[in-house]
Amino acid sequence: MEVSARGIRAPISMTAAGSRPLLLTSGASGRVSALFSMRALRSLLLLLNSVLLMLLVPFRRRESSDGSVAGEEVKRGGGVVVRVPARIVARKRGIEGEVAARRAMAIMSVEVKDEEGEERRTRRDYAFFATPRSGSLFTRSWTPVAVPTRGLVVLMHGLNEHSGRYNHFAMQLNDHGFKVYAMDWIGHGGSDGLHGYVPSLEYAVNDLKAFLEKLLTENPGLPCFCFGHSTGAAIVLKAVLDPNIKSCIRGVVLTSPAIQVQPSHPLALALAPVFSLIAPKYQFTAGNIGGPVSRDPRALKAKYSDPLVFTGSIRVRTGYEILCITSYLQQNLHRVSIPFLVLHGTADTVTTPQASQKLYNKASTPEKSIKLYEGLLHDLLIEPERDEIAKDIIDWLCSKLNTWNKELKN
Repeated sequence: MEVSARGIRAPISMTAAGSRPLLLTSGASGRVSALFSMRALRSLLLLLNSVLLMLLVPFRRRESSDGSVAGEEVKRGGGVVVRVPARIVARKRGIEGEVAARRAMAIMSVEVKDEEGEERRTRRDYAFFATPRSGSLFTRSWTPVAVPTRGLVVLMHGLNEHSGRYNHFAMQLNDHGFKVYAMDWIGHGGSDGLHGYVPSLEYAVNDLKAFLEKLLTENPGLPCFCFGHSTGAAIVLKAVLDPNIKSCIRGVVLTSPAIQVQPSHPLALALAPVFSLIAPKYQFTAGNIGGPVSRDPRALKAKYSDPLVFTGSIRVRTGYEILCITSYLQQNLHRVSIPFLVLHGTADTVTTPQASQKLYNKASTPEKSIKLYEGLLHDLLIEPERDEIAKDIIDWLCSKLNTWNKELKN
């Protein structure tokens, strides 16, 4: 048990050697469990019924001004012209316009200084990372100014937020010689895609792998670490299960990882893939059930007034993708062989601290540590104790960096 001289609620800390399981307070599944609750499924069944009724209604033939029938192929000069309904075109342009607006705000946030004296500590920049899907992701970087760069930290944000939310933490890392890179994953921040919609978390996992390969090529000789929060932590964990990625990474830090999410009813798990195909972008108000993520009212206001944070109800496909990745991780926790530090608040009602304990117990690596903060909530880095938590993370990273330097000398 760690006792803090600052009077904060002390974390329960364990390391791999001589540890025993700890009793934790209960958590809750949060928004994803609520999404696939029986109440939500009844709503989906009503939606499905409406869709089927629409499919049974014959299409009416509507002639356009040139005499052609809407929805038919019109031949002109031997070629075939497929008429696209105007509503689909408008919807696509609407999404593209929304992405452009978010991207402009993301660029502006990089250029605006958040803290006094920031220019003496860090140099911020942004770039666009091309994906194999012909899209682009918005990325940020924070480079130390006052101290030499000793290592890299690649950061993955959580569901519905974006990389700019970690500006203060990135500068703290800069102060200790870590250059920080971050990526807004698909459907988030300044990246491509409908806001808050993730068609596949496998896209995010593969994008992270490609991003890491690019950064390691651009920064040869520097040890690299990964940081992930909540669903971002699940993405990081799945990426480092790839031996090619694991061999390039010195360790990972996971805060409030989403590695165990269960629907409220077994039937929901069976029907979830069906509904995710039928109505992938559908949103449920019930999917927003869950407690606050911080005990700091000002931090909560700042987060949810940020236009780059998605505050709408969770989309069906996004929730199903989270179920898929957490199910995969539950079956593969024993394969986690990379050094890691996992941190979790015992009062978290979005992800469960028991899952972090399970990760710690089952992971095969001998280099593992867990910190459980009594009474703290989900977003540890915007809790009132944020600086103490950041120090715990930085101390762990520095210890791994020192070990790496000793190995080089030997």
